[in-house]
Amino acid sequence: MYGQISLDTILLFMLYGIGAAVAGVACFYLLLRRANAFAPDVTPPVRLRRWTAAFFAILAMGHLWYLPADAFTSGDNFMMCMLVGGLLDSLTLVPLPIVLLLCMLQDRRRPLWPVGVLTAPLVVLMVACIATRSMDYLPLAYDYLLLMTIGLVVYMVRAVRQYGRWLRDNFADLEHKEVWQTFVVLVVIVLALSYYVAGYDGSMTYAYVCQICSLVVVGHLLWRVETLSDLSIGIQEDMQTGRLEGEGEALSSGALSDATYERIGALLMEHCEGTRLYLQHDLTISQLAQAIGTNRTYLSHYFSSQQTTYNSYINTLRISYFIKIYHEAVASQQPFTVQQLSVLSGYHSYSTFCMAFKQCMGQTVSAWMRT
Repeated sequence: MYGQISLDTILLFMLYGIGAAVAGVACFYLLLRRANAFAPDVTPPVRLRRWTAAFFAILAMGHLWYLPADAFTSGDNFMMCMLVGGLLDSLTLVPLPIVLLLCMLQDRRRPLWPVGVLTAPLVVLMVACIATRSMDYLPLAYDYLLLMTIGLVVYMVRAVRQYGRWLRDNFADLEHKEVWQTFVVLVVIVLALSYYVAGYDGSMTYAYVCQICSLVVVGHLLWRVETLSDLSIGIQEDMQTGRLEGEGEALSSGALSDATYERIGALLMEHCEGTRLYLQHDLTISQLAQAIGTNRTYLSHYFSSQQTTYNSYINTLRISYFIKIYHEAVASQQPFTVQQLSVLSGYHSYSTFCMAFKQCMGQTVSAWMRT
């Protein structure tokens, strides 16, 4: 039997072997390496790293399951191997990406049990296929998977938008925090699953496309996990400390008194703008609230009353400071670069500075300097 192995079978072994090896190495990297090779200054969420490692492990084991089934079985045995593989995928490979997407959103710790409820009908349908030794229930499984994917897309669009608002309300620097890349991950997973489910034809083209999709998913997830900051550090709110005098009123009405708003505004002028606290890298709203002697909830209400966000408030101050030191450097004819001035203005990343400048000034920094 082994002397009759074709070239296509050898190529198939190589493809599956590469896919399994890449997923396995990525799994062990996330579990065993404490340092971050992609972004040394970023501390990624431990929960996300572990779930991603589990996903990579399942992906590697899936390669090892489908390889012998694809290469050495035929007829009823092949069908049963595929159905069992479909059941294993329904139990692991389908729910785990959903778990990863939820773990990337750090505005709150979302429960994961609904993922099991969501995938349970798919598992039942695959069990029915195995019990009857037929493909009769597969069309229903495909339809349910399609509906589940559409529902997931709708939910993630809404959840990521809420997450973006939460970031702007709590963080001055959004670098290594935004998750618009989650949409990319979602699209890749949807396309891979769609082709995996509906595109099987037993050809080498199918095998090549599946392995390419697998490598893309592994590479993108590994990068995303390692470049996403853990936002649980230092973001806990203490409602009982640092209250302003006269702030004991209830917040059920969604607003504070005018006197409280005026008091918070005066404290921001004194302790943030006057001391240039806004130049501190990665300043959070909780840290600012502590510095001025209030709490995060009251400060958030204040910014909402001013029709702005915490992120916009800090960026406005930083861009104003950049303009000031830029004019001073030009007037004194001192040598400088815009990158140097952006760092002095509180920005870690020049690209983040450029984006903030354009949002505040309505034009790019290079266009502004030419005027």
